[in-house]
Amino acid sequence: MLVTGKELLLDAQKNKYAVGAFNINNMEIVQAIVSAAEELDSPVIIQASQGGLKYAGVEYIAALGKLAGRNSRVPIALHLDHGTDFDQVMQCIRHGFTSVMIDGSRFPLEENIAFTKRVVEIAHAVGVTVEAELGKIGGTEDHITVSEKDATFTDPEEARRFAEETGVDYLAIAVGTAHGVYKGEPKLDYDRISEIREVVDIPLVLHGSSGVPTESLQKAIPLGICKINIDTDIRAAFANAVGDFVRANPDEIDPRKILSPATAAMKEKIMEKMHIFGSVGKAWK
Repeated sequence: MLVTGKELLLDAQKNKYAVGAFNINNMEIVQAIVSAAEELDSPVIIQASQGGLKYAGVEYIAALGKLAGRNSRVPIALHLDHGTDFDQVMQCIRHGFTSVMIDGSRFPLEENIAFTKRVVEIAHAVGVTVEAELGKIGGTEDHITVSEKDATFTDPEEARRFAEETGVDYLAIAVGTAHGVYKGEPKLDYDRISEIREVVDIPLVLHGSSGVPTESLQKAIPLGICKINIDTDIRAAFANAVGDFVRANPDEIDPRKILSPATAAMKEKIMEKMHIFGSVGKAWK
């Protein structure tokens, strides 16, 4: 069933688990996500970044996501990841996304609040829920790059004010993760997560979670993390499986045969994450 992100994350917040949000670019990734979620009876968020929308087109992404939600027996939200352009956010809403992220983290606090509040008012009017970001998460997400020196952790008091003034439904916070492939082991600021949780009562989101150790994620979830974004790990599983198949079968030209092992590899990785997040068996009917 197709639901809003808020419905999923409020249940996760209440029952102390996290919902995986997995980025999509094509049909095979959608199939891997839905198959994993149904096999493990897990709620899930299918999300597309601006790069994914540019690659596949919003019509294709929306159609795939809505079809997956309608046909699935587990709750699925269709989410825009890292929307920085107001018009694109509105386009996703018009095409049936049930959740959108407006990322105004590049702006000063006052401007981020005003930018986010504008999107929240429009989205809520049509039943779409909203994620925003406060603080700057390092690394690269499609065309958005934040250098290590420019990355800034989320201030708890600013988070309190931001949540109150914008009415946003869930908040992505910067607490030590980064987008892309890590050069070393990430160190999460658990005290900061706890401090933000004490003053902000909406679900918290962790971006850049591919490559974060299992024990780190499992420690962060009880502190208030309810949505965990995964992209790089899925890309790696896809690329490695395709590479292995092509090297073993250099004369094969059937894309179905080439991509089937990749779909299976992505599904296995997604199921691994769902076990880590504690969402297995948490789907509600």
